[in-house]
Amino acid sequence: MRQIIALGGGGFSMEPENLLLDQYLVSQVNKKQPNICFIPTASGDSESYIERFYKAYKKLSATPTHLSLFSPNWGESLESFILQQDIIYVGGGSSRNLLTLWKEWGLDHLLLKAYEQGIVLAGISAGGICWFQEGVTDSGGPTYREISALGILQGSFCPHYEGDEKRRPAYHELLQEQRITEGYGVDDSVALHFIDEQLHQAISSVDGKRAFYVKKQDEKVEENSIQPLFLGDS
Repeated sequence: MRQIIALGGGGFSMEPENLLLDQYLVSQVNKKQPNICFIPTASGDSESYIERFYKAYKKLSATPTHLSLFSPNWGESLESFILQQDIIYVGGGSSRNLLTLWKEWGLDHLLLKAYEQGIVLAGISAGGICWFQEGVTDSGGPTYREISALGILQGSFCPHYEGDEKRRPAYHELLQEQRITEGYGVDDSVALHFIDEQLHQAISSVDGKRAFYVKKQDEKVEENSIQPLFLGDS
């Protein structure tokens, strides 16, 4: 079974007192203390971001570590380091910088290999976009535009769909102009869980948050609501 969990927002980096999404992620591995590796490339390996990750995941039943491409910390083999993990969690920031550096280091191919071996892939914002064919990003300048990503999952991904007032209309405009493929608009506090490249379910850490499948239909942009499972009820 191959799994990807893409967060539109939320989790430890945005809701440090609400770790429902993080707990859900850890629970997908049938292991008492799964190894989880944080990849903060998109933030330039922000030290405060890394510290927040460790603080959160030390509270959960997991063994946290992180991967730095700016100060390599994986020993003799990057591949061995990646493949000994149970979960890979990619942080937010610049999608363009993330994808460029991954390709330079060959990390894009290693993450695909990890996925094929059953390691759970996850991430927030840029770390959610990276698994899809395309995403909506502002990492290329002051305006939102499309960006090509790894393409493990079909379609496009737009994080912070309702949390950022500019992102939703930008996604609609890109769809109207046929500059991006149809896909998912996902709000903060919501994640999409894919199993074998098919959407299994949406989940949320805050009740009332939503996700949408968004496409151009008859010259208009159509949103089909995806009702998340609120984890607070479980």
